Amino acid sequence: MLDESILIIIAILFPILAGTILLFIKEPKSRNSLLLYVSLVFVICGILTVGILLGKEQELYLFSLTEELPILFKLDALGKLFLTIAGILWCGAGIFSFSYMKHEQREKRYFGFYLITFGVLTGLSCAGNLITMYAFFEFMTLASFPLVLHSQTRASIMASLKYLMYSFFGAYMALFGVFFLCYYESTLSFVPGGALGQGVADHRELMLFAACLMILGFSVKAGCFPLHAWLPTAHPVAPAPASAVLSGVIVKAGIFAIIRVIFYQFGPDFIKGTYVQYVLLTLSLITVFMGSMLAFREKVLKKRLAYSTVSQLSYILVGIGFLTPESLTGAFWHMAAHGVIKCVLFLCAGAIIVRTGITSVEHLKGIGKKMPITIWCFTIASLGLIGIPPTSGFISKWHLAMGALDSGIGIFQYVAPVVLLVSALLTAGYLLPVPIQGFFPGADYDYGSESKCESDPDMVIPLIVLAALSLLLGIFSKGLTEYFMLLANSLL
Repeated sequence: MLDESILIIIAILFPILAGTILLFIKEPKSRNSLLLYVSLVFVICGILTVGILLGKEQELYLFSLTEELPILFKLDALGKLFLTIAGILWCGAGIFSFSYMKHEQREKRYFGFYLITFGVLTGLSCAGNLITMYAFFEFMTLASFPLVLHSQTRASIMASLKYLMYSFFGAYMALFGVFFLCYYESTLSFVPGGALGQGVADHRELMLFAACLMILGFSVKAGCFPLHAWLPTAHPVAPAPASAVLSGVIVKAGIFAIIRVIFYQFGPDFIKGTYVQYVLLTLSLITVFMGSMLAFREKVLKKRLAYSTVSQLSYILVGIGFLTPESLTGAFWHMAAHGVIKCVLFLCAGAIIVRTGITSVEHLKGIGKKMPITIWCFTIASLGLIGIPPTSGFISKWHLAMGALDSGIGIFQYVAPVVLLVSALLTAGYLLPVPIQGFFPGADYDYGSESKCESDPDMVIPLIVLAALSLLLGIFSKGLTEYFMLLANSLL
């Protein structure tokens, strides 16, 4: 039996190598050969991922960039959470891609970078210290960039460049903090509750500034105001399954990094009550409201969902910012719930575009008559994102609101629940018109023009499974809530 630490390296390298091989081999003679290769890689990746998730928590030192900068791997509880979300969504969107991508060109290149990006995300999840996490965070941007660029239209080229520029700018802000941590602190390893020693006491203001820059830098990937503009530009131009994993997983890498910085590096006690906490809460609440308003006004379906992601990701940042066990439990819940829900919504949008060519919400009248399964999945996911019980979205937002009220942080404890409630109403306003008009198009609709055009089974099945998962997570939430609460308490 393989040692767990060696299994981690295999789980990281295998999809990267498999994807790289796919990029450099000649075009397969048949499309079935390509899909068989990708399917086999998916299965092996799934086995490896389950293996490291079930394995014991071990450290693996690989090599050192310098004497103070070791490349270290350790899959802890937070890493397992992020990797589980990534694995489920990557598999679902990947299966959906089998049918979806036959309508696109350059499938070999798409699946090559799709596999490489999953390997990099596995490495990010397993990073055992700050420098390893930062390296894989940068690799993730480079690996996912071609997914945005895929169609090679003018819009996709400009969007991918915007994605790169914003991502690099945010990463360089974070790197500034890494420099100071490395200089003043003896270890960059992740320690639940924080790794700062007594050596930083004389440099508190400088370290707070470094923490603020790191949080702001990593929040760029999460689409937080004021550096959010790349997200609604990049998501609509990417293929729908790429948009699904961008919104469900990749943008959450920024959230993952912020949790590492606050709770595993600086420590919540170091941040609590400082301007760093207030800046995070202020920008997050602004983003929640702003993203919902922009989504409400947007007419293009995929762009509406992208603005929605801007808003919903900052729900998680709000939960992190309050630094209470209840709010952090809500943040963990929303990481999982939003990932599944938004993946369903983007895949539904992709299925609609492939079958009908419609991209605008106002042209979706009667779509529920033509694609009933797809629109029912969209409806279930929409109810989850709004926060209607018993969906998983309700559970996450309940804990976020309760955590805010219990925080005792002045006006923020009252403003946050109000903003979350207003955002939920706006979410209903921009999502529910799709199923309402889709199933009840009105008396002026030409019912004689109906013709069923439901998607292929390998597009419908992932939709059904993920939509059901978003509902079942809410119905059977007790076990996960206890797990998230234990994780939150271990960090505070």
